[in-house]
Amino acid sequence: MTAIREQPATDWCRAFEEVLDACKTACEEFYGERLVSLAAFGSVGRGTMRPDSDIDLLVVAYGLPKGRMRRVAEFVAVERCVEPILRAKESAGVQTRLSPLIRTPAEIEGGSAILLDMTEDLRVLFDRDRFLDRRIERLRQRLRELGARRVRTGDAWWWDLKPDFMPGEVFTL
Repeated sequence: MTAIREQPATDWCRAFEEVLDACKTACEEFYGERLVSLAAFGSVGRGTMRPDSDIDLLVVAYGLPKGRMRRVAEFVAVERCVEPILRAKESAGVQTRLSPLIRTPAEIEGGSAILLDMTEDLRVLFDRDRFLDRRIERLRQRLRELGARRVRTGDAWWWDLKPDFMPGEVFTL
């Protein structure tokens, strides 16, 4: 068993920054004018990542193929560009990988439960015409109107979307 040498947090935090920069560049080059938004969410979006955290990426683009597997297959071109940087960052103790969530603008506008956490844990890397910023701000406003809150239980959390909810009541986000 090989011991992993502990690196100062600044080394691996800097490594994540370089990987994010490489992701942004690769997405801009690959998707071109189709790219609408690119953001990190989850632990990287919060800034609470560990050296072995994956990088959750939200890619919003026009002209995406139908189906998750086809979108992931298309994203392989981005991963190929970033792969040398990922390998190089292993020397800083960073053992990460990309975990893309790939959506069209219409799908983002339609809503998704994953957007709830993005109201608090999002780092926008690219945002043409503030598309994602505006969508997330509208959701934040709606959550405030409902009195919603994210309830922490240890290292986990859940959303209480409408604390004054009454049985039979219908509400929308």
